[in-house]
Amino acid sequence: MHAHVTGPRVLLRSLREAMAGPLEPQERLNRIVQQVAAAMKAQVCSVYVLRADNVLELFATQGLKAEAVHTSQLRVGEGLVGSIAASGRPISAADAANHPAFAYLPETGEERFKSFLGVPMKRGGQPLGVLTVQTTHSVQFDEEDVEAVETAAMVLSDLVASGELTGLARKGKELDLSAPLTLRGDRLASGIGMGHALLHEPRVVVERLFATDEAAELDRLRTAMEALRHSVDVMIKSNFEGVQDAGESEHLDVLESYRMFAHDRGWLRRLEEAVSDGLSAEGAVERIRQENRTALNRSSDPYLRERMHDFDDLARRLMKELTGSSPLGDGLTRDFIVVADTMGAAELLDYNGPHLKGLAISEATATSHVVIVARALGIAVVGRAQEVVARAETGDFLIVDGETGDLHLRPAEDVRLSYAERLEFRARRAAHYDAIRETPAVSQDGTHINLYLNAGLSVDLPQLETSGASGVGLFRTELQFMIASSLPRLGEQERFYRSVLDAAGDKPVTFRTLDIGGDKILPYFRADKEDNPALGLRAIRLSIDRPGLLRMQLRAMLRAAEGRDLKIKLPMITMVGEVDQVRVLLDREIAMQEQFGNTLPNSIQLGAMIEVPSLLWQLDELMGKVDFVSVGSNDLFQFVAASDRTNAHLANRFNPLSRPFLRALRDIARVAGRTGTPFQLCGELAGDPLSALALLGLGYRTISMPAASIGPVKDMVLSIDLPSVTQMVNAMVDDRVGSQTVTEVLTDYADHHGIPLFAV
Repeated sequence: MHAHVTGPRVLLRSLREAMAGPLEPQERLNRIVQQVAAAMKAQVCSVYVLRADNVLELFATQGLKAEAVHTSQLRVGEGLVGSIAASGRPISAADAANHPAFAYLPETGEERFKSFLGVPMKRGGQPLGVLTVQTTHSVQFDEEDVEAVETAAMVLSDLVASGELTGLARKGKELDLSAPLTLRGDRLASGIGMGHALLHEPRVVVERLFATDEAAELDRLRTAMEALRHSVDVMIKSNFEGVQDAGESEHLDVLESYRMFAHDRGWLRRLEEAVSDGLSAEGAVERIRQENRTALNRSSDPYLRERMHDFDDLARRLMKELTGSSPLGDGLTRDFIVVADTMGAAELLDYNGPHLKGLAISEATATSHVVIVARALGIAVVGRAQEVVARAETGDFLIVDGETGDLHLRPAEDVRLSYAERLEFRARRAAHYDAIRETPAVSQDGTHINLYLNAGLSVDLPQLETSGASGVGLFRTELQFMIASSLPRLGEQERFYRSVLDAAGDKPVTFRTLDIGGDKILPYFRADKEDNPALGLRAIRLSIDRPGLLRMQLRAMLRAAEGRDLKIKLPMITMVGEVDQVRVLLDREIAMQEQFGNTLPNSIQLGAMIEVPSLLWQLDELMGKVDFVSVGSNDLFQFVAASDRTNAHLANRFNPLSRPFLRALRDIARVAGRTGTPFQLCGELAGDPLSALALLGLGYRTISMPAASIGPVKDMVLSIDLPSVTQMVNAMVDDRVGSQTVTEVLTDYADHHGIPLFAV
């Protein structure tokens, strides 16, 4: 059977009366749960409040045993209530005891209740608790039921956040949103960032939930809506300016759709109805926004989810119009840390400047393009930071430690001073690296080492000069595609590649063809769902299957490099025959350029990336097909170890600095040396002085790394005697017993010979 409720509007009016009366906090809570239970025709309504120790305490109940109040408690993630707090999503169960998350609390006497509906209590995105209803009979709660309970949760959230409940919690463990908090996340980009938190999607807290003057609130709402619509119109007009070809404006269709939603009369009508129920204009926006989010969480339709995201963004903008708040405030005029659930590379670039010191982000991995951009900017990044996203407010002091994965929110003074000293030490190291920037990377025995830069965006290119890199060993062309709203056209690609070559001047640049698929998804590119995308249709496999895409990219590179040297490498080559297939396409594009009388590059080199283990048994054949090879150590190790490098559970279990993997790298170097094929390595190994020391001993003389790693690795190179390093590394790799780990052997050698191994 279905529940039959009085509806969100009637419930809201009764709750408004309970909030207005002169009641003690506990009495007010008791009155509210009584009214919710009556409105829902439920035998139980309970309020659980989140304490500072991450425990949910029962604060009030209608229907459960009275002695359980302030005694019964659940950890976040425990039981149905804890699961709601952890996920931030409602849970409905017609038979709660058989739900996989159910946890029985005997002190509450809840065993006789069957159905369960619980919704999270939040304020400005911060978790504050959970509101539940239960019945003795089996009930299928519907959408209207969820909306009604969410309306009550919104009112209760206002009560919790106001501080009125202070002192009620067991043993004084009220949730303190101003206390210092240390959290652990994933290390995504090294470095240390100190500054004030700046929420990527700033929360606008509703200070006044109810209103008495309905006419005045409706007038405020309509005025703000007009201002919102005008701002959207201006935004779209500015994006259309200068677009001549209708075909070039296809990506702006989404903005037209966005404008349609801003002018949607149904949205305004729902907001006006909420105001008529007694809410303020801000309260109405928050209520309708929560209803939309509930619908979003239930929907699996990607189109509908995108539309709901549009409404969510418009609600944020409308709230800012009502409150007059700025999304950034004074955040960009002092050192700041961007705090985000998720964001794109282009969005991070909007913040780029001298005051951007770090990023704390929930949904990102080491290979996410926003993290790649952050590394290029030289800022620290910590991922899986859900709790700091929920707990931080714009202006809170925050430390991001990209070396340990720690996040210190509102840290104590001694913690701040400790990190300030570490930053001062790093600044001295940076000054030393700047002093040796123009010094050639030549070892003590006179061997020259090429230290190249990994890049992929225009923002990376000035670092060619500032880092002292010898060239660009890996230019990730897919990043241009990933930050674009539609597939870059031939002219756009050509102009971009030409700008890269212009910026590099006489330094070499190696372009990698499009490497998408796996965790690199283009929003405008339709692809079949794959159970294991890392091993699926990605990189060169996708390019060969869609030759038009690859031919356009090769054509753009040939045009951009006219009169200059062009180096192209192919990602994820699995069989030598794939190189032959690309060579046919490249020769066809070269012939076309000659046919039209276009100037060709002075030289054209085609190389292959060695990152799939099958190539380890095709090395001689491969060297005969290409002009150079480039080892992609990240993917090669991932596939050799059958270990997802983005999986936190496996992050420290398998180490690329192991004898078996180093033997594979040495085999590549030896075959390339025997056949006279130029070879290089790009990946995480190249950017760490300790692992770079091993690579030099294996025979690698060209390695490519992030800009921030050039200085530390060069400092190491300048201090070593390469023949001695080579002897030590090969003896270590040949040691079948290995009483010491590779890391221990390398560290002992460096300590004994005074080799600096400071990482970035």
